[in-house]
Amino acid sequence: MISSVAGQTLILTAGTHSIVLSGSGRASLCLEGNQVRVQFDDENLTASEADVADRLGKATDFLISIPGRITRRFRGKLAVKSQIDELEVVVEMDVENAVASAVAAESMPEAPLEALKAQAVATRSYYLASHSRHGRFDFCDTTHCQFLREAPSLRSLAAQATATTRGLVLFYEGAAIPALFTGSCGGRTRTLAEIGLAPAPYPYFSVTCNYCLHEAPHWLARLDAKQAADLVSHSEGSRLRLGRILGWDAVPGNNYELQWEGGVVVVEGSGKGHGVGLCQLGAAEIGKRGYGFQEILNYYYPNTTVGTH
Repeated sequence: MISSVAGQTLILTAGTHSIVLSGSGRASLCLEGNQVRVQFDDENLTASEADVADRLGKATDFLISIPGRITRRFRGKLAVKSQIDELEVVVEMDVENAVASAVAAESMPEAPLEALKAQAVATRSYYLASHSRHGRFDFCDTTHCQFLREAPSLRSLAAQATATTRGLVLFYEGAAIPALFTGSCGGRTRTLAEIGLAPAPYPYFSVTCNYCLHEAPHWLARLDAKQAADLVSHSEGSRLRLGRILGWDAVPGNNYELQWEGGVVVVEGSGKGHGVGLCQLGAAEIGKRGYGFQEILNYYYPNTTVGTH
C-alpha cells in the first residue's frame, strides 16, 4: 500500500499511466504474474514497474505499508518492481536523510550527542564508500547493510548529530572507508582476520574497550555438538549460519568461549555483534565522559582522519 502524507501530492506512474494521490489517497500494489498491479479507486493498472515522486519527479514524503504488519514513512523517490515471486521496493533518498534514519535506528537510546556524531560519520562513510551491495540497488534496510527505518524528528539527537557532521567521513591512506561498527565488543574490538573476513583497504586494528569489558551484556547458549562445530573458528560466517537456523539471539556476538559438557556445548559470551570497528556501547560511555566525536573515532579507527567526501 502506498499512501500520501498530509500536505503532499504524489504522482504514481505505472507504464504510460499516472495516478494523483493527495490528502488521504492510497493505492494498493501487488504482484500479478510478472507485472506490478496498481489498484486505485476503480482504476486497475499493470506495468513492470510503478514509480512514485512529486509533480516535478523529485523526492517527496510517502507511506509504505503492508496491512496488518508495518507502516513506514520515507522521503525520496520510490520504485516498485516485479521480481520472481515478489515485489522489490526501492527508495532513492538523499544521503544525509539515510544517515539520520540509520543513526536513529542503529544507536542505543541513551547514547549522548558526541557518540551519535561518531556514529553519523561512520554511517556516512559506509554509505559513500560502498556501492551496489545488492546488484540492482545499493543497500538494504536490514543489519546486512545498515539497519534503517523512517527519518527521525529534526529535533532528535540523531538528526542533530547528522546535521552537525554533514559531509564528514573517515579516510584511511587518502580513501574513504566503509566503516564497520558493532553493538558491544565485549572488551576488545576484533580484526577482520579474527572473525574470518577477507582483508579490506582499512585493516581494523583491535583496540581495548574497558567499559564494554565490564558492562557488555553476558549471555549463555547450550548447543549440540553438531550445531557448535563451526563456532570453534569464531568466524562471522559460522555465527550467522547458525543464527539463520536457531535465531539471531542464539549466539549474539563473536566474543565467546566454548565448553563441552557431555553431548552439549556451552557457549558463554559477552557483547553483541561482530566486534569490528566502533563499539557503540563503549562509544556511548566515552561520549558521556566528555570526549568529542573525533576522539571517539580516532580511538576505534586508529590511523584514520576525518574529512569531507
